[in-house]
Amino acid sequence: EIVLKDLTLAYAHELPPVVKDVTVNIKAGEKIGVCGRTGSGKSTITLGLFRMLEHFEGQIVIDGIDISQMSLRPLRSRLAIIPQDPILFQGTVKFNLDPRGVHEDDALWHALEVAQLKNAITALSGGLEGAIVEGGENLSVGQRQLFCLARALLVESRVLVMDEATANVDLETDKLIQEVVRSAFKDFTILTIAHRIDTILDSDRIMVLDQGRLIEWDSPEALLANEDSVFSSLVKAHK
Repeated sequence: EIVLKDLTLAYAHELPPVVKDVTVNIKAGEKIGVCGRTGSGKSTITLGLFRMLEHFEGQIVIDGIDISQMSLRPLRSRLAIIPQDPILFQGTVKFNLDPRGVHEDDALWHALEVAQLKNAITALSGGLEGAIVEGGENLSVGQRQLFCLARALLVESRVLVMDEATANVDLETDKLIQEVVRSAFKDFTILTIAHRIDTILDSDRIMVLDQGRLIEWDSPEALLANEDSVFSSLVKAHK
């Protein structure tokens, strides 16, 4: 469960807030879509969850614990993120999947298989000991995103944040990523920051932000039933 209570976020104390007085209660296992026009504060909420901003007012509570009372490492170990630009390091496949070396090879292969990457990694010379070049440049953009999903399956998180994760991939790869998320992360609480509005149409509920404020919060069906809703206008604009 994630509760945002009167959440206000800014990039520095002297700068105006980017997110303003947002209050929502997200149930465990819910799939939440977050949308709004450019500059609405969508990705800033992600930074707040990971406590990466200097100015923070209000509360974020995860499973009854105020994150301001948590050390950063245990907090961030509870959260998995698939960013728009996936992060991979020069090193082996194994190191990139499991940098702390806590998992058996079978678990790594299972995560790769679930993420639809087993064949691609098998084709690399060396398999799990195969080389990943800096930035993962020897994998396609879509494969890098799937790699991040495999990595997320190996951490002790029950929260997955998709921060415009499919913005740079083609529609076919986007569909594959969505299928992996729906099947492998079905029991996770998922926040999807949407670039393509159609990726959040099957969410349980939608957060619509405008200039940092939460202006709509309901199921996609309810929001689409209102032709005057901002969400309806975003869907129409996407089509």
